[in-house]
Amino acid sequence: MLSFFKNRFQKVKDALTKTRSALGFRLKALMGKPWDEETFGELEQILYEADLGGECAEDFIDYLRSELRLKPSHDFTSIIELLKQKALSILSTAKMAPSQAESPHVILVVGVNGSGKTTSIAKLAHNYTKQGKKVLLAAGDTFRAGAIDQLTHWAEKIGAEIIKSKPGGDPSGVAFDALSAAKARGCDIVIIDTAGRLQNKTDLMQELEKIRRICQKHTPASPHETLLVLDATTGQNAIDQAEVFHKFTPLTGIVLTKLDGSAKGGIVLAIYKKLGIPVQWIGCGEGQEDLMPFEPNEYVAALFEA
Repeated sequence: MLSFFKNRFQKVKDALTKTRSALGFRLKALMGKPWDEETFGELEQILYEADLGGECAEDFIDYLRSELRLKPSHDFTSIIELLKQKALSILSTAKMAPSQAESPHVILVVGVNGSGKTTSIAKLAHNYTKQGKKVLLAAGDTFRAGAIDQLTHWAEKIGAEIIKSKPGGDPSGVAFDALSAAKARGCDIVIIDTAGRLQNKTDLMQELEKIRRICQKHTPASPHETLLVLDATTGQNAIDQAEVFHKFTPLTGIVLTKLDGSAKGGIVLAIYKKLGIPVQWIGCGEGQEDLMPFEPNEYVAALFEA
């Protein structure tokens, strides 16, 4: 069991290697300097460039100022501990993920094309099937034939069931059929894919709202989760995407993909600070096992390790 947690932490640590180069190592270079306005300005710039965002970076600076006024003699280790404490306080503000009390547990997955949405759905399904749950996928991105084919391939590979239609079919109809099939077949989890053409924002959001209505009509209180898949490499643009989706379809959590390809892993803190939406899953690689539940303590320890 101990080796399992060590392996998990190592994956997160490896994924944040680029961020640590942009953050932890640069923080270490500040130590030994007097904590004057110039040093605080450098620190704020370092935090901003790690994609914490302006509001979050300012929050860190204000916190550190107040702590250094109380004890000006903080060394590097204690400064890092203060930054970790601040990060954990931000990550503790979001709501808890919904429990899987009802069966089938319905998860609606949204996100723009190219964010890794379909692959993330497959990895989620793999995670649940490993737990012994019966999973059904709904290929609701009927706009792209490739998305249907991709999800079908994944369903066959991981042993999940799938409901789909021809390209151009009604996504809400796919969702309804999936929920009906899930109840008839005794499925534990239903994961619904959706279109991601954000450039047609109005049409897309109306489509998502219709899917939500169909879900609620068929299974009251569903979807139980609405997860937004975000690409960590897009930085602050990910915040803009989250705000748009959250406005039209309230989000319960975020799946942050491609964390291993980004020098901007601080985006997690920016998401919590700006939106208060929990990151529930992080993608740290291409393999089926590389989508992991987000653990704030692991993330913070890896993020600030120099």
